[in-house]
Amino acid sequence: MEFITGKHISRRTMLRGMGTAIGLPLLDAMVPANKLWAATEAGKAADGTRLVCIEQVHGAAGCNDWGATQNLWSPAEEGKNFDLTPSSLSSLEPFRKHLTIVSDTDCRMADAFAPKEIGGDHFRTTAVFLTQAHPKQTEGSDVDVGTSFDQIYAQKFGHETPIPSMQLTIENVDQAGGCAYGYACAYTDTISWSSPNSPMPMVRDPRAVFEQMFGAGGTPEQRAQRMKANRSILDWVMEEMAGLRRSLGASDRHRVDLYTQNIRELEQRIQRVEAQNASGEEREIPEAPVGVPDSFDEHVKLMFDLQVLAFMSDTTRVFSLKLGRDASPRVYPESGSTSPFHSSSHHGGREERVLDFNKINAYHVSLVPYFLEKLQSVTEGDSTLLDKTLLMYGSAMADSNLHNHIRCPLFLAGGGNGILEGEKHVKATLGTPMANVFLDLLHRLGVDDLETFGNSCLLYTSPSPRDATLSRMPSSA
Repeated sequence: MEFITGKHISRRTMLRGMGTAIGLPLLDAMVPANKLWAATEAGKAADGTRLVCIEQVHGAAGCNDWGATQNLWSPAEEGKNFDLTPSSLSSLEPFRKHLTIVSDTDCRMADAFAPKEIGGDHFRTTAVFLTQAHPKQTEGSDVDVGTSFDQIYAQKFGHETPIPSMQLTIENVDQAGGCAYGYACAYTDTISWSSPNSPMPMVRDPRAVFEQMFGAGGTPEQRAQRMKANRSILDWVMEEMAGLRRSLGASDRHRVDLYTQNIRELEQRIQRVEAQNASGEEREIPEAPVGVPDSFDEHVKLMFDLQVLAFMSDTTRVFSLKLGRDASPRVYPESGSTSPFHSSSHHGGREERVLDFNKINAYHVSLVPYFLEKLQSVTEGDSTLLDKTLLMYGSAMADSNLHNHIRCPLFLAGGGNGILEGEKHVKATLGTPMANVFLDLLHRLGVDDLETFGNSCLLYTSPSPRDATLSRMPSSA
């Protein structure tokens, strides 16, 4: 694709003022006149794949033996003509062309490897999801598991963006020391590990995420002054913004206006949450910071919208999101279930209780289309952010009632810059490690010097859209 423009501004242009630093969306004016799009700084940045990794804790109802026969997670059909109707993935139907379901992979590194580890699945599983490595049993600071999928990608390409990666969570993970069964809370508090011994902190408060994205510039004194003034973050860059708009063409001015409107709308939503929670009214989640909504729905959507803005401005291309925590007592009335999450997951294999847990699974998944729709609405060049994003959603636990790690839930959404065909259900050979999928994806994403990941093996090979020789995905991926 080629844009011909008369003006050129850097893709890394930032609007600054009073501790504020706001990146810009991709503009025509970022492409020098008579330059091929792909060869420019802006073109290379736009072609960078965005990565989102979402953990659904504690498995899925469809991974129970009976739930699997009812196709409560994975469809009965392989290939393209799959029916999502019975499953908790049915809300993804509008995005089936951007959907790849991978069934029947195992996360056996979350198993107990020694008698003393038996019973500790809750306190291993989260650490295993993106590392596919077995955590060292310790309650001290000498934690050891593996470098996570998202961080391997961030370490390869994160230098291209102001923030290499961001880690978000919906529930409280601010614990320390030991949790239970001899495991440090670090294993349950994050899904991201920058090294086998270095857990990445996860941010729960949308205000903190917003400030990290847009308020990181200037001195601490300037940032404190700006926050005290209780004004929009955009107010501090109005002069620069006005100057920028005068230099842009009509289409670019429209893009900038929509972008800043999105920033302001998101900022106002955060402010309303803070005002409500500081009003003195009784809260549903009294322990949560003032910026955290009591509504799970609103909280997740705020986090999704922040990710969209970060991708638009190329502030970062890597997010990990932890939707909850194991053993959570949270109730999700929007799901149609009145049972606390943890007790619902321990359904005893009783059909009516399996179906009740499936309601919660379906509700969690139902929030993902909101994110996919937002990504699809943003165009960059001749494609959308959804086309350039790889979203991975899954768990290292399968049947939550049995605490096993066989036939774990996993799906991929988005185009990933062409590395996924979409509209496909792939069923792996029984015993296939989920790590095989992750290794293949890393190769497709450009981390092609990695020979192994977690407990990956060469159990099977299959064609890849980019390089068949590197593929370790299940057949027909």
